[in-house]
Amino acid sequence: MTSDPDFVVAIPARHGSTRLPGKPLLPLAGVPMIVHVALRALRAGAREVVVATDDQRIVDALEGSGVAVCLTRADHASGSDRLAEVVGLRAWPEDCIVVNLQGDEPLAPASGIRAVAMALAASPAPMATLATPLLSTEELFDPNCVKLVRRLDGHALYFSRAPVPWARDALAVDRQRLPPDTSFLRHVGIYAYRAGFLAQLARLPRTPLEVAESLEQLRALEHGHDIAVAIAPEPFPAGVDTPADLVRVKRILAASADR
Repeated sequence: MTSDPDFVVAIPARHGSTRLPGKPLLPLAGVPMIVHVALRALRAGAREVVVATDDQRIVDALEGSGVAVCLTRADHASGSDRLAEVVGLRAWPEDCIVVNLQGDEPLAPASGIRAVAMALAASPAPMATLATPLLSTEELFDPNCVKLVRRLDGHALYFSRAPVPWARDALAVDRQRLPPDTSFLRHVGIYAYRAGFLAQLARLPRTPLEVAESLEQLRALEHGHDIAVAIAPEPFPAGVDTPADLVRVKRILAASADR
């Protein structure tokens, strides 16, 4: 496995959000959230960092940050569709490793960003993602916590909001405790793609399991494409989806500033 992969980071940032309107511009320690995310990507060693947005206000917020911005169409159905447009706008070669870091991940560790790029560089798969050990039954049974199971070769077998794998005998006896001999994994929603695959993925029709689970990565699996999975080298804090998440991140950043 290469220790220093050459990669770019693309950050989709949509101004419209159902739970938190204008989320990329919400202030954290006096700085818009999207700026925190972009700086995390730069610290990870990316050759290039590009924010993909459909809103001029986000473009203006990044002025002077040293981060490139692509103003994309507003009608994309998903972040990967937006990234496919960016690949064309930036003319990245087909074998370029593109890390998709969400615009609401202001605490993303640099090691995790590098790790997903390394996972793809070391695999023949067209895309890669990260996982981390799942530590509680609360997470196991939480449909907002996406679980995954891997094949023996380290590629994804399935992603689900349901508790998988189902440790039938142990959980039949005690659903309050994780069976000690079962490796449960929580999916970390960061991806790396080969640039040429992004355009292909954007053209694939939605699939039954993708629709049922509301998990876009299942589209790739259902169409027969491998997804390499690496274990995150350190905890990967959750992003900002709700007002409560925003309060949590503000507290973490304030505590870091006080050290």
